[in-house]
Order: sequence, then structure tokens, then C-alpha cells
Amino acid sequence: MRLVNVELMRTLCRDETIKATKHFTDRLNERDIEYDDVLSAIMSGEIVEEYPEAYPHPCTLILNFLTDSKPLHVVAGTDGNYLWLITAYYPTLDKWESDYKTRKVVENQ
Repeated sequence: MRLVNVELMRTLCRDETIKATKHFTDRLNERDIEYDDVLSAIMSGEIVEEYPEAYPHPCTLILNFLTDSKPLHVVAGTDGNYLWLITAYYPTLDKWESDYKTRKVVENQ
């Protein structure tokens, strides 16, 4: 059972009822990520992690593959009125398994 309402997030995305944090816009510019790719991820991506206790709103980690098969992770949530865009990044295999859904276990050295 999903703790974050993905359908509400998608409805808010379709309606463009969106708020973006400064962190989000900074990271998009820094990482050369297209805003439309973020919206596409929300609309058709898969939730791979949920953060129901996140402050100030519950959020999710969404995985979507771009048209060039490049993986994109988006962290977004909702307060019930707005879709909040938190951050986005291209996951790498040093931190993620090849499915980009499973975090690698880092052993203490």
C-alpha cells in the first residue's frame, strides 16, 4: 500500500499546481536536467522509495527512464494542495544497483 498518494501527485502535475524549492531549481541547472523530463517522470515513473515522515510534506523517490534510456530520479511530494518538487538527479551505479531501484549496501571499512 502506498503511503503517498501518487494519483493526487499526478493530478496536481497535470493541472500545473506545482511548487519548486530553490534547491530543486538549483539542482536542475547544476545537473543539466530538463524540467519536462521531471514532469514526465512524475506522470509515468515508478515510485521506488517513500518518505512519509519527511518534513514539511511526505514525499517519494520516483524513477523514470528518459527517451535515451538514461535513468532519472525525482523526489517530489504533496501537501494535498500542491505538488512540491524537491530535487532531481541522474542515479549512478556506485550508489544504486543496475535496476536503479535498489540502493547499494555500503559496508563500513
